[in-house]
Amino acid sequence: MRIAQELYDEMVAHAQAEAPNECCGMIASRDGVAVKVHRAVNAAGSPLRYEIDGAEQYRIQMAIEDDGSDLGAIYHSHTRSDPYPSQTDINLAFYPDALYVIVGVTGAEPEVRAYTIRDGRVADSELHVG
Repeated sequence: MRIAQELYDEMVAHAQAEAPNECCGMIASRDGVAVKVHRAVNAAGSPLRYEIDGAEQYRIQMAIEDDGSDLGAIYHSHTRSDPYPSQTDINLAFYPDALYVIVGVTGAEPEVRAYTIRDGRVADSELHVG
């Protein structure tokens, strides 16, 4: 997926603002290009996991669909570990066509990585910024 620097920066800023808790949200895309970052509230309010309230998730997904976009990615942050999907992340990966983007905020600089998660298998993916 290609993402503009401003959308990328918005996602990273969200992760930094929510620390020490994990942040979460969804990215709308068209033809493999990110068009909007939809911030969500981490209903779990936890540094160890994230959860998007069902009503909020539905509202975001309807907004994406109404805009003629696709669910390009689901993002969240890791505040205590590297930006690699945890077993919980893998178990809750219900959208095989979406990227899963993790913003690591444990170091001095944020580290952003993208993955596909299908049938419990994790594969590195590309997030092209610019």
